[in-house]
Amino acid sequence: MTENRRWVGLTAILGVASLLLVSIAVYMALVYAPTDAVQGQPQRLFYLHVPIAWVGFLSWFIVFVGAIGYLVKRDRRFDQVSRSAAEIGLIFLSLVLLTGSIWGRPIWGTWWVWDARLTTTLILWFIGLAYFLVRGYVNDPDKAARYSAVVGIIGFIDVPIIYESVNWWRTLHPTSVMDTPGGPAMPGSMLITLLVSLLAFTVLYACLMSLKISIEHAKDVLAERAFALAERMADLQQANSDEADGTADVAEDFAERVHI
Repeated sequence: MTENRRWVGLTAILGVASLLLVSIAVYMALVYAPTDAVQGQPQRLFYLHVPIAWVGFLSWFIVFVGAIGYLVKRDRRFDQVSRSAAEIGLIFLSLVLLTGSIWGRPIWGTWWVWDARLTTTLILWFIGLAYFLVRGYVNDPDKAARYSAVVGIIGFIDVPIIYESVNWWRTLHPTSVMDTPGGPAMPGSMLITLLVSLLAFTVLYACLMSLKISIEHAKDVLAERAFALAERMADLQQANSDEADGTADVAEDFAERVHI
């Protein structure tokens, strides 16, 4: 109960902070940042698309760490963190694909292309889906945690491939504007807006993780109590059955004596 209260308090603090920061980031993206000279207004999706992608990939790093931790320590807390990050990461990956398609439509003239960056991101999305299919298919909680941990590790391997895809292959997707040789290739106001957006969505992600971990912890506690109750009920039923068998034996013995 005390641990849950700590999670609730942390979630509340992060929730207020993320609400404030996201509001500031939205204002800066729509008002403060200048209109891009080439792409025009659609470029403002950049301040949403990039932070969402960052959070999605950060999630899979946390899935990876939690998966390794569980396989080594067999501690359920690592699995709680891993599956929380996987669920949130899958949501943000879906938003990455959605915002990318919306942004690409006016710029590329199409909703989707089998570009290296897009394709490898879609592969990661399917791996995330497989993660939860494994958890849903395997009934044993320990086996489900182990099998999904392996899937989580495989998923994280795709993250650096996604990042480097624009450098390894010829793609429509632009390269990073942050790690150019001469520094960030954007005006200062755009850079500040992007950094604020990254901070806002990182805090939002921390809030969602805090909330989700508390939920997963509560689910595990309830599952353990339900299992213990089921075992207790089974023991009681067995005891009642043994008692009934004993009574039947006494009655049968009495009937035989009377017959004699």
